[in-house]
Amino acid sequence: MLNRLRDVEIRYKEIEKQIENPEVISDMAQYSALMREYKQLTPVIEKYREYLSAEQAVKEALEILETESDEEMRGLADEELRSGRERIEKLEGEIKLLLLPRDENDDKNVIVEIRGGAGGEEAALFAGVLYRMYTMYADKMRWKHEIVNANETELGGFKEVSFMIEGEGAYSKLKFESGVHRVQRVPETESSGRIHTSTVTVAVLPEAEDVEVEISPGDLKIETIKSSGAGGQHVNKTESAIRLLHIPTGIVIECQDERSQFKNRDKAMKLLRTKLFDLKQSEQNEKIASERKSQVGSGNRCERIRTYNYPQSRVTDHRIGLTLHSLESFLNGDIEEMIDSLATADASEKLKAGRMPAAIL
Repeated sequence: MLNRLRDVEIRYKEIEKQIENPEVISDMAQYSALMREYKQLTPVIEKYREYLSAEQAVKEALEILETESDEEMRGLADEELRSGRERIEKLEGEIKLLLLPRDENDDKNVIVEIRGGAGGEEAALFAGVLYRMYTMYADKMRWKHEIVNANETELGGFKEVSFMIEGEGAYSKLKFESGVHRVQRVPETESSGRIHTSTVTVAVLPEAEDVEVEISPGDLKIETIKSSGAGGQHVNKTESAIRLLHIPTGIVIECQDERSQFKNRDKAMKLLRTKLFDLKQSEQNEKIASERKSQVGSGNRCERIRTYNYPQSRVTDHRIGLTLHSLESFLNGDIEEMIDSLATADASEKLKAGRMPAAIL
């Protein structure tokens, strides 16, 4: 591992020189790529340098113990030796986690799709709650978000809602949210006070770039339709909404969030490209199904991943067995503890499986 880290540090120093080169700075594409790599390597190098410092402290403590006869000095050296070895052990674990292979989609923006499942209107209302939770979390992270398409109900819920979240590391943070979310509560529509169980499905898709998915114009059927709101009311009387049919896959995309037909078409194409990219990735993932079993959850959208229990004010993630008794703040976007715990559990599973990368570069 140390030989690899020395190579990483050499690369890190090379990048430091390159990003100060005026010719590189003037080439925005090259400069951006180098800055992304530099940012990725920085935490690794910081831990590596801490490791070297701890290693040096241990070496000096051993030298004192070998040559010093003063008991007080030997006591201090012995304490420094113990502390240094503990630091080295801790840093080794942290460095191994940092060296794990990064998901190539981690830095991408995401499209989140939320759909009401079992439970009718109550499921649609909770879909609205989850939409609010994720957008509040995005606000805390200072990410941008906008609705791509929404099918609202008369009571203010969503039969389905798709929205874009744009921000650094959005996919790395939200990728474990895909799956079935179960809610247990007394519905607003329930007069007898009985607790009902409803479900909502969430899909988190990394945004696909133009170069990753090629769409032939001949594979598309494009229609303009009238935008409609909850209860079938027309948002406007012009045919500004767009419906796309991708003929080879049968995927249908509708977008009516914007009043501009051009903007709706642009959003619809972005969502279609992302869905096709996700389909392509799903096919690849099926080929490595055994590998996916070692990760936190399968990523299968049919998998029940979390329960939100209102009477007990708790949220439980079934993949890692974590329960938080802070449902209100969680639904207000304070989901960082859960997200970090899922990422840590996933990294630990990969380490147990011996999935150390050949290189970080």
